[in-house]
Amino acid sequence: MANQTKPVLHGYFRSSCSWRVRIGNFKIPLNLLYSLKLTQEYKTLNPMQQVPAVEIDGITLSQSLAVIQYINETRPGPRLLPADPKKRAQVRMISDLIASGIQPLQNLYVIQKVGAEKMQWSHHFIDRGFQALEPILKQTAGKYCVGDEISMADICLVPQVYNAERFKVDVGQYPTIKRLNQALLEIEAFKVSHPSCQPDTPDDLRA
Repeated sequence: MANQTKPVLHGYFRSSCSWRVRIGNFKIPLNLLYSLKLTQEYKTLNPMQQVPAVEIDGITLSQSLAVIQYINETRPGPRLLPADPKKRAQVRMISDLIASGIQPLQNLYVIQKVGAEKMQWSHHFIDRGFQALEPILKQTAGKYCVGDEISMADICLVPQVYNAERFKVDVGQYPTIKRLNQALLEIEAFKVSHPSCQPDTPDDLRA
């Protein structure tokens, strides 16, 4: 049986990886701790010094998809991975395309290294990723990314669209992505986890 101590999420308001885990809050209450986590203490907790990190059930997990899948497997509530193996593979494919193929190229550490060209760099790689993602979602989507049930793929999609808008990508070019994002943002778990309303959100970025 899972430890009943409330898990702790170390995150940052605008981190899309942290946001993915916050969306999972509908399955499990989390204590939220925020900062960019560049301290030696945090390095001991997560040697990569990235967010999120989640202390849960006596272990620390530091990759968002690993956290989401662990919560899915150990807590009651709606499944974030479909029972059908084909749909489950599609959810994982879409999640990995976003989490491995798009987001890492415009995370904070990378764009700080890119420097003055960070806007153009991020725009290019998000646009390139969306060009691949749109036809996939046309084939897999129903009401949500894969069929009509919310899955891990939806949890990955919404933060990535937020980043696309930050970097001035015209999401209107991708009607399936746009439709899905609009539908998901009407759901409470996506609303309350939005970067505009977190404890560490700066006043000028609050909704």
